[in-house]
Amino acid sequence: MAQLIRIYEDNPSPKELQRIAKAMKDGALIIYPTDTVYGLGCDINHKGALEKVAKIRGVKLEKANFSFICESLSDLSEYVSQIDTATFKILKRNLPGPYTFILPGNNNLPSVFKKKKTVGIRVPDNSIAIGLVQALGNPIISTSIKDDDEVIEYTTDPSLIVEKWNHLVDYVIDGGYGDNVASTVIDLTGNEPVLIREGKGSVEL
Repeated sequence: MAQLIRIYEDNPSPKELQRIAKAMKDGALIIYPTDTVYGLGCDINHKGALEKVAKIRGVKLEKANFSFICESLSDLSEYVSQIDTATFKILKRNLPGPYTFILPGNNNLPSVFKKKKTVGIRVPDNSIAIGLVQALGNPIISTSIKDDDEVIEYTTDPSLIVEKWNHLVDYVIDGGYGDNVASTVIDLTGNEPVLIREGKGSVEL
C-alpha cells in the first residue's frame, strides 16, 4: 500500500525528504513531482528497485531509457564523458529546467547500465525533486508516469495517482497538481543538438 505524503514545494520538509530517501536506499519506489509531469523513481544504486521500475514499464532493465535526476551540473562528471564547451554552455543555460539532455555516458554508470553509451540527464526546477536527490546523496532513476486516458496522457492529480499506483509503489509525494507536458528531450551526443521530443522546454537553445 502506497503512503501519500504531502510536501510543499516552497518549503519542503527536510525530515520527510530524509525519511523517503532512507526508504529509497532500502529499495522503495516513489512517485514524485518534477517541473513537468510526475515521475516514477528509485535509488540509482539499488538493483532490485531498478528491476521493479523496468518491470512496471515493461522493458528490459539493461535497455531501459530512464533519466538520471541530478542535483546540479556538478554531478555530470560522475556519469558523463567529457563534453565540449559548447555543450556545457547549452546545459548551463537551460538547467535547472524542463529538459532531458542525452549525453555520452562514462564507465561510472551503474553496473546494470554498463552497456549503454548514452545517458539522459535531468536537473528539474523543482525543490522537492532536488531535495530528494540531496537527501539521497546520488541521482534518482526516473521515468514519467503515463495515464491510460486517451485524452490526458499524464496523470496530474496526486489523489488519483495514489489510487492507481497504490499497489505498485511505496510512496506518492503530493506536491500539488502536476503538469501534463513532459520534458523536452534533446540529444547532445553529436556535432549539433538533435530534438528527440518537443515538450515543455523551448526548442530554441
